[in-house]
Amino acid sequence: MKSLRNTLFALTFLAPLIACSHPETPAPSNGSALNDSLNQSISSSRRNAITYAIAKVSPAVVGINVIETRQQRIYDPFESFMDDPFFRQYFGRNQGGRSRTFEVKSLGSGFFISADGYILTNDHVAGNASKVTITTTEGKEYEAQLVGTDPIADVALLKIDIDNAPFLNLGNSDDVIVGEWAIALGNPFGLFEKNDKPTVTVGVISNTDVNLGIQQGKSYRGMIQTDAAISSGNSGGPLVNANGDVIGVNATIYSTAQGYEGAGSIGLGFAIPVNKVRTIVEQLKSGKKLNRNYASLGFEGRELTEDLKPHVAMNSEEGVVVTAVYRRTLAEKIGLRPGDLILSANDEKVRTFDDILGIIGEHAVGDEITLKVARHEGIGNITFKIPEAR
Repeated sequence: MKSLRNTLFALTFLAPLIACSHPETPAPSNGSALNDSLNQSISSSRRNAITYAIAKVSPAVVGINVIETRQQRIYDPFESFMDDPFFRQYFGRNQGGRSRTFEVKSLGSGFFISADGYILTNDHVAGNASKVTITTTEGKEYEAQLVGTDPIADVALLKIDIDNAPFLNLGNSDDVIVGEWAIALGNPFGLFEKNDKPTVTVGVISNTDVNLGIQQGKSYRGMIQTDAAISSGNSGGPLVNANGDVIGVNATIYSTAQGYEGAGSIGLGFAIPVNKVRTIVEQLKSGKKLNRNYASLGFEGRELTEDLKPHVAMNSEEGVVVTAVYRRTLAEKIGLRPGDLILSANDEKVRTFDDILGIIGEHAVGDEITLKVARHEGIGNITFKIPEAR
């Protein structure tokens, strides 16, 4: 019995010591494997749809350097005297003054849309260029040719001599979802030239089908709005979704700056929908003529306001009132009259005169436009074909 009590006492005393004893230190190889596993897990969590899309898209983005030749008229204080008959008999007729030619350098962004070297950008980037230099992510420079440009839509198509260029897939801008990820890539403030890589900014699609009207001679209709930062130099770069598909071409922003140069992002950027761009590219490649000469239409209009409603034929909350029709113009030929209320153009409702110009501006010479017009006689359609510019 005494022997049993001694045994139990020994076990009771030793149990806490056994419980408190430290386990053997794991072998270094086991710790290394654990660290590798943790690092791999962290690395995987850092890589997501956005980073994969950026890696996929970046090689196809290019920096664009432009030289534009401009002429500036030089003020001559004696010009008015030279037109005087008395002075003309001694000095000859004034030939319209003098001018000087100078070069302006600017920059922008673009991206390959085919393996054979076609590049998309904005008209305001390269449309009036005398020389365009393309820099790729490989650090190579190419002189580009201007295939064609659509100044009103703000789209320009360039071409360089290259084989197997990395190019982007043009997606479907009609499928854009407000709130989905948006990635803007480009060459803001010339940073692309520092290391031959595009700058990337990420945000969401803030809005779709935004009509900004006519701005600096460009018709910005149906635009995609994003808060992904777009700054001066980003123009012409791609706006892509999380799949890496192009949904728009970065074109303009709302900024505190007064022009394109030096403009920085305040979270209001706009891209031209890629579906519209795709149609323009096909027209430019085919050499199809585009008429963006709105003056040749021969009429003016105003938004329907409260003061104009008593003077139109029908009770409507929106539309465009024709305020002037000029003689010997297309508008007179097709029968437009002052006081007509234009309700739609090609079945698209219009609220402002800019809406009409924008719809017409998206079509080429020979395309048909149908205006739905309200008069005291009733509502009817006026159809005409877009003429060539005079």
